[in-house]
Amino acid sequence: MPDALLRYLTELVAAAREVLGDDLRGAYAAGSVGLDAYQPGRSDVDVALVCGGPLDRTTAGELMARLRHETLPCPARGLELVVYRWEVARSGTPEPGFEVELNTGAGMAFRVSYGPADRPPADGLFWYGLDRSILHQSGRALLGPPAADVVADLSPDDLRRLVVEALRWWLALPLPAGDVPAPGAEDAVLGACRSWVRLHHGVWLPKVAAGRRLLAEAGPLVDAATTDLVVRSVAARDGGPPPSGPQARAFQRRVLADLTGTPS
Repeated sequence: MPDALLRYLTELVAAAREVLGDDLRGAYAAGSVGLDAYQPGRSDVDVALVCGGPLDRTTAGELMARLRHETLPCPARGLELVVYRWEVARSGTPEPGFEVELNTGAGMAFRVSYGPADRPPADGLFWYGLDRSILHQSGRALLGPPAADVVADLSPDDLRRLVVEALRWWLALPLPAGDVPAPGAEDAVLGACRSWVRLHHGVWLPKVAAGRRLLAEAGPLVDAATTDLVVRSVAARDGGPPPSGPQARAFQRRVLADLTGTPS
């Protein structure tokens, strides 16, 4: 972990403790930091806080004011922070279940959501259950017990349903048409690889590692075109040209068909 990021996370936890006091039960680095795949200049910082009970609006607002980029500058593209109650984190629920959510940083739009009702359904409500599944496996404790002791995983049925919902959400996002590089298409491809690996092999991997795992183990799903697509998507993470939108969409549909047992 870069020194600047470690200092930032230390300061973030200290600020959260000043606001929440003993009600702060745990703080966990998730996403790319938890999966040991943080990429300076590209990755966001994902953090989950766990509190003992519900947050009133005044306390939640104070916490967001203390942690927003203008008050505590984020060294990454941005911070994506979610606060959960202890009972929600331990429940294994597939529902969003968060108290408050903050997106803030130099490279992302600012947003605060005070509970799931503030979150537009079109933005996807599946993220939270999937994020907690990743936290259960790979969350890095910044404060409190190990993540696996605090955050429960999803049931197999709920996990499969949310993964499929996420894939369909990704498929609905706009990408440029035509045989031209489409920024973001690499994440669509590698995100589909990660979904495939999780459901077939029971482990959450970073996107690049998931792409390589799929090429090694996907059998009939992998042909010369798929290999070229995944290799190009991996290279795009380091500045190479991404694949085209139609290439990414065709691959996502094949992965979705494989996971749901339906024709692509």
